Parts: sequence; structure tokens; C-alpha cells
Amino acid sequence: MQLPGPEELAQARDALVAGGVIACPTEAVWGLSCDPSDGDAVARLLALKERPVEKGLILVAADPPAFDFILDGLTAADRATLAASWPGPATWLVEHRGRVPRWISGEHATVALRVSDHPVLRAICEAFGGPLVSTSANPAGAPPARAETEVRDYFGDALDAVLPGDLGDSSRPTTIRDLASGEIIRA
Repeated sequence: MQLPGPEELAQARDALVAGGVIACPTEAVWGLSCDPSDGDAVARLLALKERPVEKGLILVAADPPAFDFILDGLTAADRATLAASWPGPATWLVEHRGRVPRWISGEHATVALRVSDHPVLRAICEAFGGPLVSTSANPAGAPPARAETEVRDYFGDALDAVLPGDLGDSSRPTTIRDLASGEIIRA
């Protein structure tokens, strides 16, 4: 699998720290990412996607401890459920209890969390030092980008960095499940 070099990772990290929006390959499709604590960066990402803030966004991390600020207080059984599927293509809706801003949770009492096993996405999360927003790289209503050229066709020069790499082995976006009910929201 093609991986970005140290200079490319540093450039993408610096772009994120400066409030930028980047693109990188994920498990199944290309994704857009930004710093979830930066409301201006998230607003820019949502504008690029033409996505309403009410829908909420997924947070992705390189390891479960990156989500401790949200997972603190979960039962041992809930933590075991998460641990059994991470890292991997499993996104969980977890009650956020006001620990994330509305621009991340949207109109929901839960936040979508994933610990990725994709090496490029993990590498940029590690370089950034925490979770990132991860959402498909496409304007609303358009198919998700499955190649870097499609990302560039959609967004031109509007992105601050594009990390090279290959998509993972998944043929479709990650499964989304509600942790409290076990219900599958997206198969």
C-alpha cells in the first residue's frame, strides 16, 4: 500500500493545525478531514460538501484512548463492545453528554466514532495528535470519491492538502451502529 512520506504527513498536519481541510484515502472511499475542535474549519468542510451541520459528522482516531474524553463513564460492557470492533471499519454512535460541540454532533445526542485500521488515516491522526473529522470526499448528492483524481475534480484547489495512498479493502462505507441499542443505522 502506498503511504505518504514524512514531508507529506507534516504538511497535512500543519494544514490541520492551521484550520485547513485535507483529503486522504480511508477504508472504502476518499475522505475529508479537519480539526474537530475548530468550528471555522468544520464550517469550511461542511460548505465544501454542501452538508448541513444538523446531520453531524464522524470522528476518527488512530487508537481508542483518543476518545477517552467521550468514552469516560461508559460501562465495561460497552467498552468491550467497542474494543471488539476497533480498529476496523465499525463506526459507533455513542452518547456524547455535551463533550463535543454541536458542529460535530449536529442535532443528535450521540456522536459517531471510529478507530480506523487504514494506515494513511491512522498516520495523519497520529501526526495530528488526536481525533479528526472524517467524512466522504464528495459534494452532497454526488458519489463518494474513490480515486485522488475524483477528489481533485470535486474540490480543485479548495483543499489545503491531499495525502496520497490507496483505499482499503472495503467496498462500501463503514457500518454505523448505535452503542446503546445495537441497532444498525447504516449497513
